[in-house]
Amino acid sequence: MRRLLEELFRTYHNDVYRYLYSLSHDTSISEDLASEVFLKVVKSIGTFRGESDIKTWLFSIARHEWYDYLRKKNRQIRTEALTEFCENMDLGPEAKYHSQEVIDRIYRLLDQEPERTRNIVLMRLDGYSFYEIGTKFGISESSARVIDFRTKEKLRKILKKEGFADE
Repeated sequence: MRRLLEELFRTYHNDVYRYLYSLSHDTSISEDLASEVFLKVVKSIGTFRGESDIKTWLFSIARHEWYDYLRKKNRQIRTEALTEFCENMDLGPEAKYHSQEVIDRIYRLLDQEPERTRNIVLMRLDGYSFYEIGTKFGISESSARVIDFRTKEKLRKILKKEGFADE
């Protein structure tokens, strides 16, 4: 088994790396993801049924690693934006200590908003410009700003009332 794994690594590592580099355009990310791919191969080689070419299977694992990376990166960006949003709220010392709890509460409050409003705020947290948001929803840039501002103000008021922020 060890020889098989060594042969797979020797034969396909550069191909997997180049594939991941074509997606990420970043050597460090490509190296990390290629390592993750071959760790998954070690763990799951027993499940390979031979119904496809081994290279196809490896690239499928690589593609899934890329998607997982993008999902984690998107969550990180959104969490950083929410953390920044919280920092601008005059949170009390205890709320800052429990910032994940505050972030979870913000998501639950956003889930109660109409779909368009929720998506506008989430797109803004993802870093989209108000122009891009307005274009997506067929509204003006100013309307996107107003919806985002009013929703965040509403969230601030609710969080203050619940004791997450200073009055």
